[in-house]
Amino acid sequence: MVLVLNGVLQAKCPQDTQSLYNSHPVYRDSAGQLLSIQTKVIGPVGLLYVKQREFASTVPHDKHVTILGSDNATSCFIVVVRHTGSGAVALAHLDGTGTDEAVCTMIQRVQDLALGYPEGRLEVQLVGGYSDPNNYSEDLFINLMTSFHKQPMEIDLTLACIGQLNTTIRGGISWPLIYGVGINIKTGEIFPATFPDKGPESSLRNARYLTGCAEVLDIYDCNMGLLRIGPFNYKPLRGVDLWLEQNDECILRLLSTSPDVEPPQFVDEIRAALIYVREHPFPAVTVFGDNRPHFYRRDEHTGLWTRAVFS
Repeated sequence: MVLVLNGVLQAKCPQDTQSLYNSHPVYRDSAGQLLSIQTKVIGPVGLLYVKQREFASTVPHDKHVTILGSDNATSCFIVVVRHTGSGAVALAHLDGTGTDEAVCTMIQRVQDLALGYPEGRLEVQLVGGYSDPNNYSEDLFINLMTSFHKQPMEIDLTLACIGQLNTTIRGGISWPLIYGVGINIKTGEIFPATFPDKGPESSLRNARYLTGCAEVLDIYDCNMGLLRIGPFNYKPLRGVDLWLEQNDECILRLLSTSPDVEPPQFVDEIRAALIYVREHPFPAVTVFGDNRPHFYRRDEHTGLWTRAVFS
Protein backbone atom coordinates (compact mmCIF):
# COMPACT_ATOMS: atom_id res chain seq x y z
CA MET A 1 0.00 0.00 0.00
CA VAL A 2 2.53 2.57 -1.11
CA LEU A 3 1.04 4.22 -4.19
CA VAL A 4 0.01 7.81 -3.43
CA LEU A 5 -2.71 9.39 -5.56
CA ASN A 6 -3.46 13.09 -5.09
CA GLY A 7 -1.65 13.02 -1.76
CA VAL A 8 -3.59 10.04 -0.39
CA LEU A 9 -2.03 6.65 0.30
CA GLN A 10 -3.96 3.99 -1.62
CA ALA A 11 -5.13 0.63 -0.33
CA LYS A 12 -5.41 -0.68 -3.88
CA CYS A 13 -4.52 0.35 -7.42
CA PRO A 14 -6.98 2.07 -9.74
CA GLN A 15 -8.48 -0.58 -12.00
CA ASP A 16 -8.39 1.56 -15.16
CA THR A 17 -7.70 5.08 -16.35
CA GLN A 18 -11.38 6.01 -16.21
CA SER A 19 -11.62 5.25 -12.50
CA LEU A 20 -8.37 7.16 -11.88
CA TYR A 21 -9.75 10.31 -13.50
CA ASN A 22 -13.20 9.95 -11.96
CA SER A 23 -11.81 9.54 -8.44
CA HIS A 24 -9.01 12.10 -8.83
CA PRO A 25 -9.98 14.95 -11.21
CA VAL A 26 -6.69 16.71 -10.38
CA TYR A 27 -5.02 14.45 -12.96
CA ARG A 28 -7.26 15.88 -15.66
CA ASP A 29 -5.97 19.33 -14.75
CA SER A 30 -2.28 18.40 -14.79
CA ALA A 31 -2.70 16.54 -18.08
CA GLY A 32 -4.43 19.58 -19.54
CA GLN A 33 -1.48 21.74 -18.51
CA LEU A 34 0.97 19.44 -20.29
CA LEU A 35 -1.22 19.31 -23.41
CA SER A 36 -1.33 23.12 -23.50
CA ILE A 37 2.47 23.31 -23.97
CA GLN A 38 3.62 23.59 -27.56
CA THR A 39 5.63 20.60 -28.76
CA LYS A 40 9.36 21.34 -28.91
CA VAL A 41 11.76 19.96 -31.49
CA ILE A 42 14.90 19.00 -29.56
CA GLY A 43 18.28 18.70 -31.23
CA PRO A 44 21.04 16.27 -30.27
CA VAL A 45 23.24 18.62 -28.22
CA GLY A 46 22.71 17.90 -24.53
CA LEU A 47 20.09 15.23 -25.27
CA LEU A 48 20.08 11.69 -23.95
CA TYR A 49 17.50 9.87 -26.05
CA VAL A 50 15.84 6.75 -24.62
CA LYS A 51 14.45 4.12 -26.97
CA GLN A 52 11.76 1.50 -26.41
CA ARG A 53 12.74 -0.97 -23.65
CA GLU A 54 15.47 1.36 -22.38
CA PHE A 55 15.84 3.71 -19.44
CA ALA A 56 18.40 6.23 -18.25
CA SER A 57 18.95 8.07 -14.98
CA THR A 58 20.94 11.13 -14.02
CA VAL A 59 21.21 14.17 -11.73
CA PRO A 60 20.78 17.94 -12.22
CA HIS A 61 24.52 18.65 -12.08
CA ASP A 62 25.29 16.25 -14.96
CA LYS A 63 27.64 18.21 -17.26
CA HIS A 64 26.89 16.01 -20.26
CA VAL A 65 23.09 15.85 -20.33
CA THR A 66 20.47 18.57 -20.06
CA ILE A 67 17.42 16.74 -21.39
CA LEU A 68 16.21 13.16 -21.10
CA GLY A 69 13.62 12.30 -23.71
CA SER A 70 11.79 9.74 -25.77
CA ASP A 71 9.13 9.76 -28.48
CA ASN A 72 7.42 7.45 -31.01
CA ALA A 73 5.17 6.31 -28.15
CA THR A 74 1.72 5.28 -29.34
CA SER A 75 0.46 2.45 -27.13
CA CYS A 76 3.67 2.65 -25.05
CA PHE A 77 4.20 4.79 -21.94
CA ILE A 78 7.03 7.16 -21.14
CA VAL A 79 7.65 6.86 -17.40
CA VAL A 80 9.55 9.38 -15.28
CA VAL A 81 10.65 8.71 -11.70
CA ARG A 82 12.09 11.71 -9.84
CA HIS A 83 13.26 12.54 -6.33
CA THR A 84 12.07 16.02 -5.40
CA GLY A 85 14.89 16.79 -2.98
CA SER A 86 17.89 15.89 -5.09
CA GLY A 87 16.37 16.20 -8.56
CA ALA A 88 17.68 12.74 -9.45
CA VAL A 89 15.56 11.43 -12.31
CA ALA A 90 15.06 8.35 -14.48
CA LEU A 91 13.11 8.09 -17.72
CA ALA A 92 11.96 4.90 -19.44
CA HIS A 93 10.05 3.96 -22.60
CA LEU A 94 7.97 0.91 -21.64
CA ASP A 95 5.78 -1.33 -23.76
CA GLY A 96 4.60 -3.90 -21.18
CA THR A 97 7.66 -6.15 -21.39
CA GLY A 98 9.99 -6.29 -18.37
CA THR A 99 7.86 -3.79 -16.45
CA ASP A 100 8.39 -5.10 -12.90
CA GLU A 101 12.17 -5.23 -13.24
CA ALA A 102 12.32 -1.83 -14.96
CA VAL A 103 10.23 -0.11 -12.28
CA CYS A 104 12.27 -1.66 -9.49
CA THR A 105 15.60 -0.74 -11.09
CA MET A 106 14.55 2.82 -11.98
CA ILE A 107 13.52 3.47 -8.38
CA GLN A 108 16.76 1.97 -7.08
CA ARG A 109 18.85 4.13 -9.43
CA VAL A 110 17.05 7.30 -8.36
CA GLN A 111 17.35 6.43 -4.69
CA ASP A 112 21.06 5.75 -5.08
CA LEU A 113 21.57 9.08 -6.84
CA ALA A 114 19.55 10.86 -4.12
CA LEU A 115 21.71 9.60 -1.24
CA GLY A 116 22.70 12.47 1.03
CA TYR A 117 19.47 14.38 0.43
CA PRO A 118 17.28 13.69 3.48
CA GLU A 119 14.43 15.85 2.23
CA GLY A 120 12.24 14.96 -0.71
CA ARG A 121 9.88 12.29 -1.97
CA LEU A 122 9.65 9.99 -4.96
CA GLU A 123 7.30 11.02 -7.76
CA VAL A 124 6.21 9.16 -10.88
CA GLN A 125 4.83 10.77 -14.02
CA LEU A 126 3.17 8.87 -16.88
CA VAL A 127 2.78 10.16 -20.42
CA GLY A 128 1.69 8.30 -23.53
CA GLY A 129 -0.66 5.54 -24.37
CA TYR A 130 -4.02 6.41 -25.87
CA SER A 131 -7.46 4.87 -26.27
CA ASP A 132 -6.24 2.31 -28.79
CA PRO A 133 -8.71 -0.17 -30.27
CA ASN A 134 -6.97 -3.19 -28.70
CA ASN A 135 -6.68 -1.69 -25.20
CA TYR A 136 -2.91 -2.24 -25.16
CA SER A 137 -2.42 1.05 -23.32
CA GLU A 138 -5.08 0.22 -20.73
CA ASP A 139 -3.41 -3.10 -19.99
CA LEU A 140 -0.04 -1.38 -19.69
CA PHE A 141 -1.49 1.19 -17.28
CA ILE A 142 -2.73 -1.57 -14.97
CA ASN A 143 0.62 -3.33 -15.30
CA LEU A 144 2.51 -0.18 -14.35
CA MET A 145 0.26 0.75 -11.44
CA THR A 146 0.60 -2.77 -10.03
CA SER A 147 4.39 -2.63 -10.36
CA PHE A 148 4.66 0.72 -8.57
CA HIS A 149 2.10 -0.24 -5.92
CA LYS A 150 4.08 -3.25 -4.72
CA GLN A 151 7.30 -1.33 -4.17
CA PRO A 152 8.35 -0.95 -0.51
CA MET A 153 8.37 2.85 -0.50
CA GLU A 154 5.78 5.58 -1.05
CA ILE A 155 5.58 6.86 -4.61
CA ASP A 156 3.46 9.86 -5.50
CA LEU A 157 1.76 9.84 -8.94
CA THR A 158 1.84 13.51 -9.96
CA LEU A 159 1.05 13.34 -13.69
CA ALA A 160 -0.98 10.90 -15.80
CA CYS A 161 -1.45 12.22 -19.33
CA ILE A 162 -2.58 8.86 -20.66
CA GLY A 163 -5.51 6.99 -22.15
CA GLN A 164 -8.57 9.11 -22.89
CA LEU A 165 -6.78 12.35 -21.92
CA ASN A 166 -4.08 11.65 -24.50
CA THR A 167 -6.55 10.85 -27.26
CA THR A 168 -8.23 12.79 -30.03
CA ILE A 169 -10.49 11.58 -32.83
CA ARG A 170 -9.60 12.21 -36.48
CA GLY A 171 -11.65 10.68 -39.27
CA GLY A 172 -13.25 8.27 -36.85
CA ILE A 173 -9.86 7.00 -35.62
CA SER A 174 -8.37 7.53 -32.15
CA TRP A 175 -4.97 9.25 -32.25
CA PRO A 176 -2.44 10.07 -29.51
CA LEU A 177 -2.13 13.76 -28.72
CA ILE A 178 1.42 13.43 -27.39
CA TYR A 179 3.95 11.02 -28.89
CA GLY A 180 6.97 12.07 -26.87
CA VAL A 181 8.22 14.14 -23.96
CA GLY A 182 11.45 15.59 -22.68
CA ILE A 183 12.42 16.48 -19.14
CA ASN A 184 14.80 19.27 -18.24
CA ILE A 185 16.98 17.55 -15.66
CA LYS A 186 17.90 20.81 -13.90
CA THR A 187 14.33 22.07 -13.39
CA GLY A 188 12.27 18.88 -13.61
CA GLU A 189 10.04 20.49 -16.25
CA ILE A 190 8.30 17.99 -18.55
CA PHE A 191 7.19 19.10 -22.00
CA PRO A 192 5.87 17.53 -25.23
CA ALA A 193 8.75 16.98 -27.64
CA THR A 194 10.01 15.29 -30.77
CA PHE A 195 13.60 14.19 -31.32
CA PRO A 196 14.85 13.94 -34.91
CA ASP A 197 18.14 12.49 -33.66
CA LYS A 198 17.66 9.17 -31.84
CA GLY A 199 21.25 8.81 -30.67
CA PRO A 200 24.01 6.41 -31.70
CA GLU A 201 23.50 2.93 -33.16
CA SER A 202 19.79 3.46 -33.58
CA SER A 203 19.18 0.43 -35.81
CA LEU A 204 21.02 -1.90 -33.44
CA ARG A 205 18.95 -0.67 -30.52
CA ASN A 206 15.72 -1.01 -32.51
CA ALA A 207 16.72 -4.52 -33.60
CA ARG A 208 17.00 -5.57 -29.96
CA TYR A 209 13.36 -5.01 -29.10
CA LEU A 210 12.12 -5.95 -32.59
CA THR A 211 13.57 -9.44 -32.15
CA GLY A 212 11.88 -9.87 -28.78
CA CYS A 213 14.59 -9.14 -26.21
CA ALA A 214 12.56 -8.60 -23.06
CA GLU A 215 14.99 -6.77 -20.77
CA VAL A 216 14.67 -3.01 -20.28
CA LEU A 217 18.27 -1.81 -20.52
CA ASP A 218 19.93 0.86 -18.40
CA ILE A 219 21.86 2.85 -21.02
CA TYR A 220 23.67 5.57 -19.07
CA ASP A 221 26.34 5.98 -16.40
CA CYS A 222 25.97 9.55 -15.17
CA ASN A 223 29.02 9.36 -12.93
CA MET A 224 31.23 8.74 -15.96
CA GLY A 225 29.08 10.59 -18.50
CA LEU A 226 28.96 7.48 -20.70
CA LEU A 227 26.13 6.28 -22.91
CA ARG A 228 26.27 2.49 -22.84
CA ILE A 229 24.94 0.13 -25.54
CA GLY A 230 25.05 -3.63 -24.93
CA PRO A 231 26.44 -6.14 -24.85
CA PHE A 232 23.45 -8.26 -25.78
CA ASN A 233 22.39 -10.95 -28.17
CA TYR A 234 19.14 -11.70 -29.93
CA LYS A 235 17.75 -14.69 -31.74
CA PRO A 236 18.01 -14.66 -35.54
CA LEU A 237 14.76 -13.40 -37.02
CA ARG A 238 13.15 -16.02 -39.20
CA GLY A 239 12.14 -14.84 -42.65
CA VAL A 240 13.94 -11.50 -42.41
CA ASP A 241 14.48 -11.46 -46.18
CA LEU A 242 10.78 -12.11 -46.70
CA TRP A 243 9.93 -9.23 -44.38
CA LEU A 244 12.19 -6.91 -46.34
CA GLU A 245 10.39 -7.83 -49.55
CA GLN A 246 7.06 -6.60 -48.19
CA ASN A 247 5.64 -3.19 -49.01
CA ASP A 248 5.35 -0.42 -46.45
CA GLU A 249 1.69 -1.07 -45.72
CA CYS A 250 2.35 -4.73 -44.92
CA ILE A 251 5.21 -3.88 -42.55
CA LEU A 252 3.09 -1.22 -40.88
CA ARG A 253 0.09 -3.51 -40.40
CA LEU A 254 1.99 -6.54 -39.16
CA LEU A 255 4.79 -5.03 -37.08
CA SER A 256 2.97 -2.25 -35.23
CA THR A 257 0.50 -2.44 -32.36
CA SER A 258 -1.06 0.81 -33.62
CA PRO A 259 -0.65 0.90 -37.42
CA ASP A 260 -3.20 3.64 -38.04
CA VAL A 261 -1.35 6.23 -35.96
CA GLU A 262 2.36 5.51 -36.23
CA PRO A 263 4.63 8.50 -36.93
CA PRO A 264 5.85 8.85 -40.54
CA GLN A 265 9.34 7.44 -39.89
CA PHE A 266 8.10 4.16 -38.38
CA VAL A 267 8.44 1.96 -41.48
CA ASP A 268 11.86 3.38 -42.40
CA GLU A 269 13.14 2.65 -38.90
CA ILE A 270 11.73 -0.89 -38.95
CA ARG A 271 13.31 -1.56 -42.36
CA ALA A 272 16.67 -0.31 -41.11
CA ALA A 273 16.39 -2.59 -38.06
CA LEU A 274 15.48 -5.58 -40.26
CA ILE A 275 18.48 -4.91 -42.47
CA TYR A 276 20.65 -4.76 -39.35
CA VAL A 277 19.29 -8.12 -38.17
CA ARG A 278 20.01 -9.63 -41.58
CA GLU A 279 23.59 -8.34 -41.50
CA HIS A 280 24.13 -9.25 -37.84
CA PRO A 281 22.03 -12.32 -36.97
CA PHE A 282 24.32 -13.01 -34.00
CA PRO A 283 25.36 -9.64 -32.53
CA ALA A 284 27.14 -11.35 -29.63
CA VAL A 285 29.65 -12.48 -32.26
CA THR A 286 29.75 -9.73 -34.89
CA VAL A 287 28.89 -6.62 -32.84
CA PHE A 288 29.96 -7.41 -29.27
CA GLY A 289 32.67 -9.94 -30.01
CA ASP A 290 34.72 -8.84 -27.00
CA ASN A 291 31.60 -8.98 -24.77
CA ARG A 292 32.05 -5.32 -23.86
CA PRO A 293 29.57 -2.46 -24.18
CA HIS A 294 29.87 0.19 -26.84
CA PHE A 295 30.51 3.40 -24.93
CA TYR A 296 29.83 6.93 -26.14
CA ARG A 297 30.84 10.18 -24.50
CA ARG A 298 29.86 13.78 -25.23
CA ASP A 299 32.30 15.54 -27.55
CA GLU A 300 33.37 18.81 -25.93
CA HIS A 301 33.39 20.72 -29.22
CA THR A 302 30.32 19.45 -31.07
CA GLY A 303 28.19 18.39 -28.11
CA LEU A 304 27.40 15.13 -29.91
CA TRP A 305 27.86 11.54 -28.72
CA THR A 306 31.12 10.08 -30.03
CA ARG A 307 32.48 6.57 -29.63
CA ALA A 308 34.75 6.15 -26.61
CA VAL A 309 37.46 3.52 -26.96
CA PHE A 310 39.16 2.10 -23.89
CA SER A 311 42.31 -0.01 -24.02
